[in-house]
Amino acid sequence: MAGAGLVTIKRRIKSITSTQKITKAMGLIATSKLRKVRKKLEVNNKYCELFSSIVNEFVLEAEVNNIYINGNRSKNKLYITLNSDTGLCGGFNANVVNESDAIMSKDKEKSLLIAVGQKGRMYFKRLNYSTEAEYVDIPDVPTIKEADTIVYKALDLYRSGKVGEVNIVYTRFISTVRQNVIVEKLLPLESNKAEKRNFLVKFEPSVDEMIDDVVVLHLKQKILNCMVNSKVSEQASRMTAMDGATKNANDLLSNLNLKYNRARQTAITQEITEIVGGAEALK
Repeated sequence: MAGAGLVTIKRRIKSITSTQKITKAMGLIATSKLRKVRKKLEVNNKYCELFSSIVNEFVLEAEVNNIYINGNRSKNKLYITLNSDTGLCGGFNANVVNESDAIMSKDKEKSLLIAVGQKGRMYFKRLNYSTEAEYVDIPDVPTIKEADTIVYKALDLYRSGKVGEVNIVYTRFISTVRQNVIVEKLLPLESNKAEKRNFLVKFEPSVDEMIDDVVVLHLKQKILNCMVNSKVSEQASRMTAMDGATKNANDLLSNLNLKYNRARQTAITQEITEIVGGAEALK
């Protein structure tokens, strides 16, 4: 009986050791990918901030009857959700889906969805949401190419009047231990009138002639920035989750090794007792 128990414990130790090796390797890979994409985020954040200030000037100068600023009177709202293509990243995907569902469920008939990422696509199907478009296999370091496809789809829906508002739901990276789910409105554009001008701005050609191209460029850089934020947050969540899993495996192995040694010692003590008892019986 003791031997059977030792075999079972030994099998569990072997299984957990194998799992520990996998989680440790995945944690190291996530750390490497995090460093790589975080460098791009630092550069992209500066570009995004400067470009947004220029767009703000365009909005202040543009005519109010422009659909990009005044809207197109449609009551429907589009939500672009950014999720990962793979799992094992803690609550990263669930947080985005829950936040999106909390908003869209209030007026489901007037809410349209573009799902980015395989996991988000699966979650939303379980929640019975239909999608206008789905995009998967996003690279670890997103590029403007991936942003282009999403932007033109969203603009087609907005320009045709199918939606009157475009929003994006993504995870903004704050630190390796903190990421916040953000719902940000992309269209119609809103100006920051509180922002003071320290210089005179003159546009040639006129703002109204350039607004179409500026909106496309603005949405591209904005969505790209959100995608990079999302990827950094994904890798940070995966690194944290794998580190936690590795620590849990270490704790389990310590407990199992202690249990194995106790069971082994008990079996040895029992065998010695039986031998001594047998020898005494022969006297």
